[in-house]
Amino acid sequence: MAAPKDSVLERRVSLRLQYAQQKPFYGTRKRTESEAGRNGVVVSKKPKVKVSSLVRKSSESGTKKLGKHKVDDDEEAGNCESGTEKSENRQVEDEESGDCEGENKSVDVKERDMSVYAPSGAKVDDKGKSYVAKLKETLRLFNLHYLHFVQEEEKRCRKLENESECVDDLKKPSKGVDKRAISENGNGSHGVPKKQSKRPDLKALSQMSTNNEILYPEKTIGHLPGIEVGQQFFSRAEMVVVGFHSHWLNGIDIIGKSKGKDKFKGYTLPIAVAIVLSGQYEDDVDNSDEIVYTGQGGNDLLGNKRQIQDQVMRMGNLALKNNMEQFVPVRVIRGHKCDTSYTKKVYTYDGLYQVHHYWAEKGVAGFTVFKYRLKRIPGQPKLISNQVLYTNGKGSKAQSELPGLVCKDICNGLENIKVPVTNIVDIPPVAPEGLTYITTTEVAKGVKIPPRARGCNCQGNCTNSKTCSCAQLNGGDFPYVSKDGGRLVEAKAVVFECGPQCGCGPSCVNRASQRGLKYRLEVFRTHDKGWAVRSWDFIPSGAPVCEYIAVLRRNDEIDNISEKENEYVFEIDCWQTMNGIGGREKRMGNVAIPNSDVISETDPEYCYDAGSRGNVARYINHSCEPNLFVQCVLREHHDVRLARIVLFAADNIPPLQELSYDYGYELDSVVGPDGKIKKLFCCCGAAGCRKRLY
Repeated sequence: MAAPKDSVLERRVSLRLQYAQQKPFYGTRKRTESEAGRNGVVVSKKPKVKVSSLVRKSSESGTKKLGKHKVDDDEEAGNCESGTEKSENRQVEDEESGDCEGENKSVDVKERDMSVYAPSGAKVDDKGKSYVAKLKETLRLFNLHYLHFVQEEEKRCRKLENESECVDDLKKPSKGVDKRAISENGNGSHGVPKKQSKRPDLKALSQMSTNNEILYPEKTIGHLPGIEVGQQFFSRAEMVVVGFHSHWLNGIDIIGKSKGKDKFKGYTLPIAVAIVLSGQYEDDVDNSDEIVYTGQGGNDLLGNKRQIQDQVMRMGNLALKNNMEQFVPVRVIRGHKCDTSYTKKVYTYDGLYQVHHYWAEKGVAGFTVFKYRLKRIPGQPKLISNQVLYTNGKGSKAQSELPGLVCKDICNGLENIKVPVTNIVDIPPVAPEGLTYITTTEVAKGVKIPPRARGCNCQGNCTNSKTCSCAQLNGGDFPYVSKDGGRLVEAKAVVFECGPQCGCGPSCVNRASQRGLKYRLEVFRTHDKGWAVRSWDFIPSGAPVCEYIAVLRRNDEIDNISEKENEYVFEIDCWQTMNGIGGREKRMGNVAIPNSDVISETDPEYCYDAGSRGNVARYINHSCEPNLFVQCVLREHHDVRLARIVLFAADNIPPLQELSYDYGYELDSVVGPDGKIKKLFCCCGAAGCRKRLY
């Protein structure tokens, strides 16, 4: 628990999701002469391409020549309006034009204000809001848009006769998008395609761009406030909506002349602000702190990564050269495969690097490519092996090799997946005691369960929201999308799932939270919060994690139990939340609750008591900055006072991150037997901790 062991934790539903404040890092320095041939393989013996002395115009041919490399004038802008892409990686906007006309001069870094490279160091903006909070809100807004567009796409699919082709449309671009411009699953163009894409991530990206909801719309050199080294993104589109890397496709994000000339006076433009290293080029070499990065262009964008033509010194390639000459750092993001991620990839920010050297050579396929040696700037957080482990979406080790393993399965085989318990804190290590594991809610004496509600008449799976009575209770649509095994589109006051009286089967999309544990969970011992829970798998936002299973009791029955026996009590305040009673925040979403007008504040209240009988949910701690949210769910009946409690992912949760939700106490809301207000200090450890649980 996130509070002392002898406390009373009457857990409440809350939408209060606050966020951490993290201190960004920035560091850069001028390269010394002795470093040019130090550390690693000396590659300076390879012939260099001195672009600054080779650039010249040719009035006869209408091209710019860089030694043996040519760049057509009409290609220089790299314009990708209406979502159309040429065969090479091109920048999306005219501002990214890599015009290299004239002498390319290097500027002495000592003559420039280096503060432009780094944020001010403030944790909050001028309105007092945490930068980390703004980052999380932006990503949650993107996920909300994304799931809404997934829902629209699934509706469209259900209307088509051939559903098998439609399922593929969720993963492939529409016919209006050049397939050569697609380099990976789940990513899309920032531009508006000629024919609207069916991909939900691209629609969400376009929607946020139209609404001016991009977090950092202006390009910046160095770290961005609120984004620490180690920050993970689960799609290229996420990086675009944040403004961390402004192109969903291109590996190099640059500042061009048209919009950079005012803010970046004194620089030779273009310059690069970020690169993505994801194995797209066959000539890339990645040794963690040192990278040999292949320039952009000339590779087969159909996905086989083979080079099919020479690269040219322009745009991103020219930008990296300019970074080297002006000692401008570049953000490096590594992309890795992640089977459990909804895009099958994860992108990790690994900090700032400096370009130390570049050259041109014949690549593996025999075509000329530009190579750039980048070295990580010292003083940043270390690259740890766990980051690579997370991206693979795998458990930390085989279960038999888990450090401090004290119980192989706390569920005793009752769940679909084993839940091990580890303890590397106590000496000797001990397992949790006093719990009889159950997987179905038990009802205490004195609690009367309402009669079963009438179900829908759907057969097989519920597919038509207009004819499904359960969908009508949810405001006329299904609350879930079928993607990733079922994800809740948005938090609601209450969700009506299909129940035992419905004609549909267990695979129905409206039964998403009824299928037991899907993700591999682990109960582990903490130093100051008792037991806690984390997942070995990536959990996408909106996914059901687990139901809070316990004994259903009346609140007045719990009041007669001593505090030491009453640590795992979850009050069902669904009706209070729906009506904003007691300072609770009302949720969006139209729902139709039968007979809700007959409930009053004087009616009995109920709770789930997991003191001695319960499931893994009892070990999930409170946090003032949680990654889960509480959702009331009705299945068998429609009495909100006896609703089920299900915990859903509020964010895309990477593996091994502790799971938590907000217990939702209102400060000074707990009164002791003596009539005095009780106070309990919070131990969640979050940067934005409210310091008190109640």
